[in-house]
Amino acid sequence: MTIAKETAKLSTAKRAKVGCIIVKENRIISIGYNGMPSGWSNECETHIKTDYVGSPVLKTKPEVLHAESNAIAKMAQSSESCKDATLFCTHMPCMECAKLIHQSGINIVYYDLDYQAAKGSGKNFLEESSIGLEKCQH
Repeated sequence: MTIAKETAKLSTAKRAKVGCIIVKENRIISIGYNGMPSGWSNECETHIKTDYVGSPVLKTKPEVLHAESNAIAKMAQSSESCKDATLFCTHMPCMECAKLIHQSGINIVYYDLDYQAAKGSGKNFLEESSIGLEKCQH
C-alpha cells in the first residue's frame, strides 16, 4: 500500500489524489493515478463557486481517469495480463472501476480509504463477483 500512496502523489488533482498498483507474482506490473488523459491539460477540476469562507469549491472534470482504470488501461499496451493479479488502491474502487477490475481478471483488491460516496462504490459488485476485497488496517 505504501507504493500506491506514493504513486498517488503523482496526481495533479487537488480534491483527491488516488494511487493504484497492480501486482502479480510479487512484482509490480502496472501503476496508475487519477488524472487527465495523456496529452490533455493537467487541470483535473474546475472552480464552480466560492464557499462561505472564501475557499474555492472545485468539481472534478468528467474526463479525469481514475487510478484503477489508468493502471488497467496501461496493461492493454503491454504483453502482461492482469489475470490472477492483486490490486492495491488508496481508495475503495467506484462501480465503474470495479467492473473493469472484474473484467481484467484481478482476483483481490486491497484499499485504504472508503469511497466518499458509499452508494457509488463498487464494494457490493466486487463481493458479488467473488473478488477478494480487504480494507487495510492502520
